[in-house]
Amino acid sequence: MDGMIKVTVIDREGVAHELDGPTDMGMNMMELCKSAELPVEGTCGGMAMCASCHMYVESETDLPEKSGDEEDMLDEAFFVEDNSRLGCQLHLSEALDGLVVRLAPVG
Repeated sequence: MDGMIKVTVIDREGVAHELDGPTDMGMNMMELCKSAELPVEGTCGGMAMCASCHMYVESETDLPEKSGDEEDMLDEAFFVEDNSRLGCQLHLSEALDGLVVRLAPVG
């Protein structure tokens, strides 16, 4: 189906969830996870101000650079790794097709 990508989200119990994500609705990974009822908070509403949508990128997907706001929030988050990203900052696009992420532990 045009305008759809497949991403895999590994929850905190290690269970993989393959999700279809629309690329034409302006959604991000946090919103996609919430729509699939996965345990992602998104407390700040996607403003890169809380890190409750912290996830690890497990695939070799070419991602946009982190914004200054995302870097600053990750500097304050728990369990940050080199592959840490905020789901709210990963906007669904064709470039994310095949993305694999793992939800970070809750601090």
